[in-house]
Order: sequence, then C-alpha cells, then structure tokens
Amino acid sequence: MPANNGLRPLCAAASVTAAAPRLAELDGTAYAVFKLDGVYYVLEDACTHGPGQLSEGAVIGEEVECPFHQGRFNIKTGQAVLPPCTEAVRAWKAVVMDGSVCIDPDEGR
Repeated sequence: MPANNGLRPLCAAASVTAAAPRLAELDGTAYAVFKLDGVYYVLEDACTHGPGQLSEGAVIGEEVECPFHQGRFNIKTGQAVLPPCTEAVRAWKAVVMDGSVCIDPDEGR
C-alpha cells in the first residue's frame, strides 16, 4: 500500500545493519538496502557488469563490492568506483517512516 508522496516501504529499518546489506523486493524489483553511520541508502541489487547481487556483497567503507567480479560501487551515489564495473547502478533516496525504510520507486537518481 503506497505511503506518503509515493513512498513505499521496502523493509524494517531495524533489520538493516552496518555490517551487511539487506535484500528487499518490491513489485518484482530487487533492491540492496544499506546503513552507513545511521543513514540508509538503497541501490539497485543487480550489478551493472555481471550477474552479481549487491545485497550479497561486502561493505568496504562507503563502497559495496560485487561478489561476481569484485568491482565496487559507492553506496551513497551508486557510481562505479572500481573496475571491472564502469556503469553506475540506480540509487534511490531512502526515508525512514514508521520504522520502515521507504523509497519512491519512480524516483531513482
């Protein structure tokens, strides 16, 4: 059920830790949800280079390492920062509302 201003809940905020991303699905789309220094971030779960899922990757500082070819993406922006990944993944602004991490699925930046 849609929340305010097009925001839709992905997962409980309490289920996301700084140690590892969390897979969340909404309307058949997979998202990787991150928590860095108490702030939540949401990226497209699929690596732009290969079949890796970022929700299964290692968090290294502000980057997530794809488990497929070890390329990296900036968690805050989705930008590719380490080859072989060169194309950014889609990123959404995350908002915590009523204990849930929410995004507007139509507003990926």
